[in-house]
Amino acid sequence: MRFPVPLVAACSTAYAAAYRLVLGPSEPHQLTRGFHATSRSLRSIVGLLLGLGIVFTGPLFARQTERGQGRAPQGGGEGPRASNAPPVFRVEWVRRPSQTGQVPVVQENIADSKLELKQYGPAAKELLTSGTPGSESTPFTVWSGACTGPFAITFRMKNNYVDLTGLGRIRWTVKTSGFHEVRPVVKLADGTVLVGDHTDTSVAMFNIREFALADVRWIKLDPNRVVTVGVNGPANQIWVNNPDLSKVDEVGFVDLMPGSGHGVGGYIHLGTIEVYGKAIPRETTTSSR
Repeated sequence: MRFPVPLVAACSTAYAAAYRLVLGPSEPHQLTRGFHATSRSLRSIVGLLLGLGIVFTGPLFARQTERGQGRAPQGGGEGPRASNAPPVFRVEWVRRPSQTGQVPVVQENIADSKLELKQYGPAAKELLTSGTPGSESTPFTVWSGACTGPFAITFRMKNNYVDLTGLGRIRWTVKTSGFHEVRPVVKLADGTVLVGDHTDTSVAMFNIREFALADVRWIKLDPNRVVTVGVNGPANQIWVNNPDLSKVDEVGFVDLMPGSGHGVGGYIHLGTIEVYGKAIPRETTTSSR
């Protein structure tokens, strides 16, 4: 950057004035004259510094303002953000009129008739209803305390697959006891069942938890025994790399531990479950499985 000659001269003058100010008058008889010279020098230096500040910071401020205006969206609001994935389906548990107390969960306990209940593992049929419809402290949920082994519960839309790529996510109301963990489980269009490494555990009171599926790593699940299994590859390889979540057949949850029975112990509670993603229509020739 080249500076104009008058500006360089002004800087030289200010430097000389500051030099004289620091050294002060060299002879006693110059003390009074030096005092007046000092006052004038101070005013000159202050004025020059203010001028230099305007000269140098003015263009910089203008550039910063232009840059800021360039980033600002039209209309004065915040910049565009990636929108959340839309809701695909919502699981709400309802009590059938004929049911009283805790009973095994059946298809009719799902409010949405377009959702199919799928159960994996013998213990899945031991999952019980729990709570009171409409209660805030003890809402109507499903409870795994009576399950004698691991199990998985999934939900299948009759007319659509689910695309869970990108911004796909799950939100559910959960409560756990002991070392039990609630994990997501998906069944792909090719029949592969996967369980995720995301866990909700040590949730003493009912709480809403939400997580993005893009952050989840997956392991293959044996749907009959509900245990994790490895894949062909290097020794001890368990992770399924980059599974195709663009066409998911079923979405749900899994508990890989048996329940402790009634009373205080180990179990999970699941309330409302919401899945966000994109609905993909099934082929018209596809029959409900």
